[in-house]
Amino acid sequence: MFYSCEQVADRYGVKISTVWAWIREKKLPAVKIGRTYKVKAEDLEAFEKSNQTIADE
Repeated sequence: MFYSCEQVADRYGVKISTVWAWIREKKLPAVKIGRTYKVKAEDLEAFEKSNQTIADE
């Protein structure tokens, strides 16, 4: 499954330009299809795990 940049932005409550910046900065892998980028579900899960914060107990 692939997500559009718009879907990723909606999921995280950020602007599409922020998602494009993550892609440009190689923080979020994406596939360019035509003039748009798509993000694989597995890559989105890895992105979430790599950006998790662990609260001290």
